[in-house]
Amino acid sequence: FGSRDQLGCSVSGAVMAEEIGSQVEVKLFGKWAYDDVSVSDLSLVDYIACKPEHAVFLPHSAGRWQKKRFRKSLCPIVERLVCSLMMHGRNTGKKVKAVRIVMHTMEIVHLLTDKNPIQVLVDAVKNGAPREDSTRIGKGGTVRRQAVDVSPLRRVNQALFFICTGARNSAFRNIKSIAECLADEIMNCAKESSNSFAIKKKDEIERVAKANR
Repeated sequence: FGSRDQLGCSVSGAVMAEEIGSQVEVKLFGKWAYDDVSVSDLSLVDYIACKPEHAVFLPHSAGRWQKKRFRKSLCPIVERLVCSLMMHGRNTGKKVKAVRIVMHTMEIVHLLTDKNPIQVLVDAVKNGAPREDSTRIGKGGTVRRQAVDVSPLRRVNQALFFICTGARNSAFRNIKSIAECLADEIMNCAKESSNSFAIKKKDEIERVAKANR
């Protein structure tokens, strides 16, 4: 253990860091503020972490978000996008690469829309997931499908999955980079364009669910 003087130094250092932290506004990649970001869908407010208390400079917290049920709803939404990008064996665990892709994506979204890219992402997540789905119900050897409502957390999860899958599919064997494809997908999804993979999937799932009511 260190001496009492060393301990005092470390405590005063921590207090000083806290004071500095409270003065400095935390912006994503040092550019995009979290203050003016809002979630217009009331049911998703608690599940899309984009408020200033969830603000991070880098979407790489190394947090243990999977250890407890529902804890991942507190994970910053941009970090959840980064984690969703790290799919398909060869990309597993390459988080720094995924962070770089998202950084380029945010730049592109800002250039093309002139809006805060965090807000555009939040709108895309809000629009990109089905509100109604169908589940299998087995009865006496026959299987039929029954329409069910989708929980808010699953809506966020599915929206992120669809957005990343759409971007990955369109970037494959294409001259466009993954960052450009992800930016296109997020912007199309945010404005509910039928060119978006996520919106197409959402409409398809909701149509099937409506038929199985």
